[in-house]
Amino acid sequence: MKNEIKSTSHSKYRCEYHIVFAPKYRRKIIYKELREDIGQILRKLCNEKKVEIIEAQACPDDIHMLVSIPLYVSVAQFVGFLKSKSALQIFDRHANLKYKYGRRTFWARGYYADTVIIGECPNKGFCGKIRL
Repeated sequence: MKNEIKSTSHSKYRCEYHIVFAPKYRRKIIYKELREDIGQILRKLCNEKKVEIIEAQACPDDIHMLVSIPLYVSVAQFVGFLKSKSALQIFDRHANLKYKYGRRTFWARGYYADTVIIGECPNKGFCGKIRL
């Protein structure tokens, strides 16, 4: 739930982050054929780390996620886990991509993270929402 205060045994927190990451060379493949599959993979990986997805969008050339990350997981650790494991799973499910993109590099280096909640896509256009 958005704006819900969560707790661990000794602390209370509300850590929500807007995270944006893109495929290498901003390939449009995430918006077309692989959109549903990437959504399932990201949802499964977030559940493994106990990260709640508040909202997610697959724009034509990047992924926007509003997530609530527990205190004991850093943003860098979570994004590194998410990008590395999802790339491996994408290449396992779609073996032909290995030959197209080579070296098992699906996501571009780096990401954007912000604590400010952004209500719409910065592209000023409709970015099809994916159900994660």
